[in-house]
Amino acid sequence: MDGAAGGAATPPAVCYPARVRTSDFDYDLPPDRIAQTPVEPRDSARLMVVERGGRELSHHHFRELPMLLEPGDLLVANDSRVIPARLHGHKAATGGAVELLLLRPEDSSTWQCLVRGRVRVGTILSFRKGNETLSAEVVELRPSGVRRIRFERPVTPLLDQLGEVPLPPYIHEPLSDAERYQTVYARVAGSAAAPTAGLHFTPLLIERLTARGVRFAFVTLHVGLDTFRPVEVEDISEHKIHREWASVPETTLEQVAAARARGGRVVAVGTTSVRALESVRDLQPFEGWTDVFITPGFEFQLVDAMITNFHLPRSTLLMLVAAFAGKETMDRAYHEAIRGDYRFYSFGDAMLIL
Repeated sequence: MDGAAGGAATPPAVCYPARVRTSDFDYDLPPDRIAQTPVEPRDSARLMVVERGGRELSHHHFRELPMLLEPGDLLVANDSRVIPARLHGHKAATGGAVELLLLRPEDSSTWQCLVRGRVRVGTILSFRKGNETLSAEVVELRPSGVRRIRFERPVTPLLDQLGEVPLPPYIHEPLSDAERYQTVYARVAGSAAAPTAGLHFTPLLIERLTARGVRFAFVTLHVGLDTFRPVEVEDISEHKIHREWASVPETTLEQVAAARARGGRVVAVGTTSVRALESVRDLQPFEGWTDVFITPGFEFQLVDAMITNFHLPRSTLLMLVAAFAGKETMDRAYHEAIRGDYRFYSFGDAMLIL
C-alpha cells in the first residue's frame, strides 16, 4: 500500500445541516437479519431498487442488474484487496493472548493497529505460525484506541503465513473460502475489510453488463478503521473520521467525463467508491489520504447513482447513503428491508439507489 500523496487534491468541505444527530441514524435490527454467510452464487443476493426523491421501491436480484442500468452507464468499483490483517500472538513476558488488526502502515515496519488484549507501551509481542516467528513492540497508545506497533522487520511479506483475513465482529461463522471475502476484481492489497457492495459481482455478470453497454472503471480506497466503529458522539460535526488512502487515476476520470458526455450515469459500487470519487476536485487525479465525511447536506459532484449494502446503525456509511438518497427515503427503505427479510451488513443483500 502506497502512502504517497502526489497529485493529491483538497477534499471537499463538509456541510453539517442543523438538527441532524447521530441518534437519527439508529434503528432496531433483529439479530437473525445479520447475514453470517454469503449466498451462492454471489449474484443471487437480493437487490432493492430505490428512487431518490420518490416513493418507489422495487425488489429484484443482483443478477438483474444489467436490465436495471442503461447502455452508456459507468460502474466505478473499488479494486482494493483485503490483506491477511489479523494476527494472533501473545505477550512475550506473560504469555497472555493478544490479537492485532493491522489498519494502515506508517512505514514498512510500523503500523497503526487495533489490539484485543491489555497492552502497555513497551510491551513486547510475539507471533508464531509454523516455522515463521515475528516480534513487535507497542510504541504508542492513542486516545482513539489505536495502538502504534513497531515490528522487528517489514511485516507485509509475512502476512500470508502469519495472518488471516479479518471478518467483521458481527460475523460469527467461519468462512470456508477466504476468497469469498474478496471481490472478483480485487487487485491492490491494502484493506482491513472488503468493499462489500462489490462482493455481489461475478465474472459472468460483468460480461453481461459489458455486453449491455455498461462500462467499468476502477478506483482504489483501502478500507480502514471507521468500517468497524459506530459514531459515538451525538453531534455529528464533532466526529472525526479516520483517514483512508485512496487513488482515483486519470484514466478513471477520463471515463467519468466520457460517460457524462454521452448522457450516461456514474454509478459508484459501494460507499468506498463514493468517498474516493467525491475526494476529487475539478476532475483532477487524486492520490493520497482522504478524510471526507459525507453527511446530509453534502453536495455530490461525480456520483449519479450508487450500489450499496445495508449498513450498521449510527455508522458513517449509513449517514453517507442518507446524504445521497435523502434520510426519509432511507428510513423507508430500511423499514421495508427489515419487514421483507432482507439480509444485512457485509454478506447481506444490496440496494441500487437511482
